[in-house]
Amino acid sequence: MDIFSNFSQPFLLAVTVTALCFFIALFSFFRTFSLSRRFTPSTKHCNCASSDSDSDAVVPYLNGGFSQMTEISPPPVVLADRRTGSSMMEELVPEITTHALSYLDYPSLCRLSMTNSLMRKAANDDNAWKALYHKDFTLEQDSVRPSNGWKAYYAATRAIVIVNTEFFNILRDKSISAMSRFWLNADYVKCVHASGELFSGYNGVMQSWQLVFNWDQGLNFQVRDVRARVLTDMAWVTMKTYVDMDTGPFNVTNVFEFHNGRWYMVHHHSSVMNGDVEQQIVHG
Repeated sequence: MDIFSNFSQPFLLAVTVTALCFFIALFSFFRTFSLSRRFTPSTKHCNCASSDSDSDAVVPYLNGGFSQMTEISPPPVVLADRRTGSSMMEELVPEITTHALSYLDYPSLCRLSMTNSLMRKAANDDNAWKALYHKDFTLEQDSVRPSNGWKAYYAATRAIVIVNTEFFNILRDKSISAMSRFWLNADYVKCVHASGELFSGYNGVMQSWQLVFNWDQGLNFQVRDVRARVLTDMAWVTMKTYVDMDTGPFNVTNVFEFHNGRWYMVHHHSSVMNGDVEQQIVHG
């Protein structure tokens, strides 16, 4: 269990901002200390004059005559300032910033981006959203290179997971009207129930769900091990469902298409799992 789930989101946001300020102060201290040692002028002066006299030394010219020799003080040294236009946040090691932001969840990271311009830049870092994606969803897509960045890919994945959750809420409510709106009204949609029977076309799929909802036994189940993959206008979600029935757990695959600004289901497949499978709850 994640220990950070016990803390409120404002508390996690405050801890993260405090950690970032600490890293900035620490970075500023060591950088200033390093520069001060590098540019400290030498205390050694010209020892041409007599050490026991406070007056300027008098030395002869080679061709006769005398002149006073005054010690030339070194020009003032100006410490090198940091790069023009940059801030301490920008000069932090990127890995430090990403690690600090990795403790935030999705809402907290969004709120952090609204505080000021520096926090917005840090909260929109692609590596931070990639780390959050791996924490909330899966490591299986580490090699994926989203065309619009990991923040947009995280938002799209989160949206399809929410849509997939809505499907199971409809099953629990046994609402045929909600199910009819959930599916795309097209001839190519298909549904394969756990019995193995295939239903094709919108009308056939709706009739199959009506038969399921007419069953007196309630549908009490848990959804685990959710994995989602999102493309431009298509997405699929795989998962395992554990139902209070003697038939055992099921492998489930849902396929969605994006039409007119929303996701519609176009394919559902459910089959009984064989053998003992390690159960792992995945938040999503």
